Amino acid sequence: MSAKNRDEWLTVRIRLASTIATIGTETSGAVSAGLSSLDDIRLLLPAVSDPLLRADLSGRLDHNFALLLMAAGRNEDSITYFDSSLRFRQMVLDASTDPVPLLDPYLGTLVTRGLAYTRLGDVRRARDDLTHAMELAERHRLRSQAADARRPLGSLELRVGNVPAALKFFGESERIYRSLGIEVHPLLRLAQAQALLTAGLAEEAGGHLDEVLPAMLAQRSISRDLADVELYRASAALMSDDLGLARSYAASARRRMLRWGCQTCVANATIVGLRADVQEALRTNEIPPILTSRALRAANGMPMPRLVDQAALARMLAVRVELRKGKRKRAAELLARIPRPGRLTSVDYRMLRRLCRAELAVAEGDKTRALAEIRAGLTELDRVRDRMGGIELVSGMALHGRELADLAVKIVLERADAARLFGWTERTRAQSYRYEPVVASDPELAERVGEVRGLDQAIHQAQHDGHPTAALRAKHAERLREAHRLGWHTGRWGRPRPIVRLAEVAEELGERALVSFASSGDDLVAMVVVGGQCELVRLGSAERAAESARMLNVDLDALAPDRLPAPLVQSVLGSARKQAERLDIQLIRPLEALLGDRGLVVVPTGPLFAVPWGVLPALRSRPIVVAPSATAWLGAERSTGSPGRKVVLVRGPGLVGTRGELEKLATHYRTAHTLAGADATITSVLRALDGAKLAHIAAHGAHEPENALFSRLELADGALFAHEMAGLAQPPSQVVFAACELALNRIRPGDEVLGFASALLASGSRTVIAPLSRVGDEAAAAAMDDYHRGLVEGAGPATALADTIAVDPFRRPFVCLGAG
Repeated sequence: MSAKNRDEWLTVRIRLASTIATIGTETSGAVSAGLSSLDDIRLLLPAVSDPLLRADLSGRLDHNFALLLMAAGRNEDSITYFDSSLRFRQMVLDASTDPVPLLDPYLGTLVTRGLAYTRLGDVRRARDDLTHAMELAERHRLRSQAADARRPLGSLELRVGNVPAALKFFGESERIYRSLGIEVHPLLRLAQAQALLTAGLAEEAGGHLDEVLPAMLAQRSISRDLADVELYRASAALMSDDLGLARSYAASARRRMLRWGCQTCVANATIVGLRADVQEALRTNEIPPILTSRALRAANGMPMPRLVDQAALARMLAVRVELRKGKRKRAAELLARIPRPGRLTSVDYRMLRRLCRAELAVAEGDKTRALAEIRAGLTELDRVRDRMGGIELVSGMALHGRELADLAVKIVLERADAARLFGWTERTRAQSYRYEPVVASDPELAERVGEVRGLDQAIHQAQHDGHPTAALRAKHAERLREAHRLGWHTGRWGRPRPIVRLAEVAEELGERALVSFASSGDDLVAMVVVGGQCELVRLGSAERAAESARMLNVDLDALAPDRLPAPLVQSVLGSARKQAERLDIQLIRPLEALLGDRGLVVVPTGPLFAVPWGVLPALRSRPIVVAPSATAWLGAERSTGSPGRKVVLVRGPGLVGTRGELEKLATHYRTAHTLAGADATITSVLRALDGAKLAHIAAHGAHEPENALFSRLELADGALFAHEMAGLAQPPSQVVFAACELALNRIRPGDEVLGFASALLASGSRTVIAPLSRVGDEAAAAAMDDYHRGLVEGAGPATALADTIAVDPFRRPFVCLGAG
């Protein structure tokens, strides 16, 4: 046999044997046997006479060997073989006159080494490899490979907590695949859903997963991937309060994982199913007799110590069921067996443990101890808030944090102590606004924080896969110490502000009054701070007020179009007046003796954020500021705002009748910087807004009903997301939204109010003017002319807006948010 023929025969044999060994191992899980097979194949390499062919085969073998080491959790060892593979593949590329056709395996190894670094928590090296692969593919116009590199880059950003960057990479990858006519891989959809769940966007995540589930169900060969998708779909359903769907998908995922043999996955699916059942039982008070024994049987069947946290979660769910059944002694016995959380224990575990301890204290009649547990739990929640580097399978931070807060309000409300209730409601609501905006970012600190988050997720991944974690934990501790040394502060927005004291609020109010609403069950109350005192007033049914607010918004939306038939206007206007009167009677008139004719600061709760207060008869022409909390109001009130005098006027695309509006406003502000049409791009608008005293934005927008940071404005070249405003060195002091309802009318647990306006306030703007319902273009233009005239004449925002609304209240449903 000639040398050439022998080389060809050896090449086929080595490639085929290498592929069989690798795929066979991935299917069977017998990693040691696979590695041994590859070592045997390696003995054939010296017989290949062509050095470039030998280099190509060596690169392939080393790559596959590294893959199997990764499968065994030996990520550190895999790097050595990936390095070797890349050297061999670079040798082949260097010898070729046309390297482009040979780039694909090189890029594949580069991306996979990036994944190994990701698993090791080495964020910098992972990002370097993945970025290099993406840029190399783009340089040689290998668009599909560039899309392939973007997906793990997105996953890396997700691990370090940068959800917007993760979604950006995933979105770019999807767009490239679609432009090439390539079907979007289900795992890309899964990655997008994971990012969306991390951001709390459960409904959108569920939509992504619903798109891919039918296709995956038709492919029986991908059972584990399908089970992963079903488990995340169950989690999204649980977060969206769709308990039946959560139960169904969790059960299906569990069955598939049992066949696959992934114990951690089985345990996670079991926990999601138990959560759904327990949540429904507690809500309906219809408790299946076997629910406790089912939870305990699940806990006892989980292997220790690997699944100690999942077992404890199951036992804590049993504790809650036993408490509801009135079996205090049994609940206390079970709770005593729950281990104290460690440094890396999930926030979900921490919050559920605190909730169980608080509920047990209530059952034993010790409400002081219960409040102490709740206070400790909320303090822990503050400490971990925004340090979550990646996804929690179930958002316990939202679910159990909300339940802790609700329990605190219920306990304190029973005591009818207005001042104490004020303190607790401030402690439990709208935590996003408790952070002082920060401008500069230390690059070294940012890198350390990224490493800590990446290592945190690497540890959880290793635990999930049953691999050793000691080295990762040691590295995590070291990087955490370095991050603290460099001044790592908790919070997306910067250092946490202290929660305001009642005395501070009373002093800052002066002659004004503050009305803070709260509810427990169906009981609605108001805390009225006026003249240095705090009074509690009971206001009846929270559900009735919520329904009136909802109906009022429906009527205001119907009234929005500029040219409606007169009979229709009268009919809808009559209905709107009726709802406004009902809200006035329930919410404001019981407070009239306390309020007098003072200007107001209103802190709503839940659905009351949807109330445009200026339309209520008792509040016409009264200056009103709406804030998500007294803490947020005081922070805005005391902020100095931008020192500049720049005024920015922006008009987005697709608006009818706003051209004249901006021209009219320009007469009020002769030196205004105007951006309209093609000039109103994302980059130009952000640049103009930085440091502005006043920004008036007429653009279509959309709420993201589950996360303020993803609300958006439509500009000439696409969507400007709220999270991009947080990057401004100096956010505009006052922002006016004229053409879209981007105010605070969507609420999440803890009264975390949503929309573009809320993100602006959280990132440092002092005042935001926005409509709560739809507004016609002509009505908006007239209202804005009146409002800006009032500002120019010297009125403050709240006063100028009150005068503006009074002209035509039901067609001008604007609110002044923040400070006025």
